[in-house]
Amino acid sequence: MAANVLVVDDDPNLVRLMSKFLKLEGFSPVPAANGEEALSYLRGGGDACVILLDLRMPVMDGWTFRREQRGDPGLADIPIVVLSGVEGDRVQELEAAASFNKPVSFQEVVGVVRRLCEIRR
Repeated sequence: MAANVLVVDDDPNLVRLMSKFLKLEGFSPVPAANGEEALSYLRGGGDACVILLDLRMPVMDGWTFRREQRGDPGLADIPIVVLSGVEGDRVQELEAAASFNKPVSFQEVVGVVRRLCEIRR
C-alpha cells in the first residue's frame, strides 16, 4: 500500500505538481489548503508518513500547525518537510526533518520524502 504524504499548501498549482510527482514515485498525496484542514485530516484518523508544510497560508499557517501538531501526542512524531518562500532562522524552531525554499526541486523533495517514509516503517 502506498504511503500517504500530506501536502499542506495554499498554492493549488504547487499542490497539483507535487501530488503528480509523489504519485509517479509511488506515494499517495493528500492535499490540504491550510494547517486547519491538515489537522482535521490527521485528527479524523488520516495517516501520513511525512507532512510537506508551507509556512504562509490563510486560516492556519505552518507555524501554528506545527505548534498544534507537536502538542498532540498522536501526531507529534510525524516528520515535517518545510516548503516555503520564507527565509530566516526561525525555520529551525520548527525542528523540520528538512527545509526547502520555493521554488523547490520536486526530485529533491521526493528523495527526502522517500528516506523519511522508509525510516518510519
